[in-house]
Amino acid sequence: MADIVSLREGLAELVSDGDLVAMEGFTHLIPVAAGQELIRQRRKDLTLARMTPDIVYDQLIGAGCARKLIFSWGGNPGVGSLHRFRDAVEHGWPAPLEIEEHSHAGMANRYVAGAAGLPFAVLRGYVGTDLPKHTENIKPIECPFTGEQLTAVPALNPDVTVVHAQRADSHGNVQLWGITGVQKEAVLAAKRSLVTVEEVVPELTPRAGAIVLPSWAVTAVAEVPGGARPSYAQDYYERANTSYQEWDAISRDRERFQEWLADQVYGAEVKS
Repeated sequence: MADIVSLREGLAELVSDGDLVAMEGFTHLIPVAAGQELIRQRRKDLTLARMTPDIVYDQLIGAGCARKLIFSWGGNPGVGSLHRFRDAVEHGWPAPLEIEEHSHAGMANRYVAGAAGLPFAVLRGYVGTDLPKHTENIKPIECPFTGEQLTAVPALNPDVTVVHAQRADSHGNVQLWGITGVQKEAVLAAKRSLVTVEEVVPELTPRAGAIVLPSWAVTAVAEVPGGARPSYAQDYYERANTSYQEWDAISRDRERFQEWLADQVYGAEVKS
């Protein structure tokens, strides 16, 4: 059964310096509060994995928490570049950042292989692209039945996966719905997992289309209302588009970013 913990306790127990950490959520249910708590705990040398790193990964990179990023697209959605990400890659500030780039299908299939206990995944998606020239973890493979040239990518098994969901029950069973991306696969592929939720309820109510992560598949659950803001949690709150627009100006300048970090992250009251 998953433990019910505070956000601070959960991350302190589950995430260590140097870990491979996946924080998934595809435009929706992004675990922003958890990412900022990792900054407060001053984690370092992390390998961060995410299909679509957006502003919370920009914050983690700018705070010096990351040494490598495994991803398939990076940007401030609807606005433009991630300036802390670019500064780390282009200028090594605050520390050099190694990158490993994949397609969306490649990243998703890496999690699926990890969740299934397989060593690698096979797909067609990379054929005809330049990604295999730049990413060592993309290899050609021949189908033993047809001779077709395909591509293999290794399973992705994070040390820790962190996701956000709408609710969990007191036993640690988790329920999420709406756009869910690869949260389920990323949790099942991980050695350890933390799910932050909008609320912990006595019992989960069946809901059409919802995904349930059973308590045996989750290490810990933390109740963190608003834990996905400024992204959205369907049926709880909407996306705060102005926050993404404001982040562009904040993140462009190192000094302004550091002031934001001191005020909004290190100086913020932790509510969980």
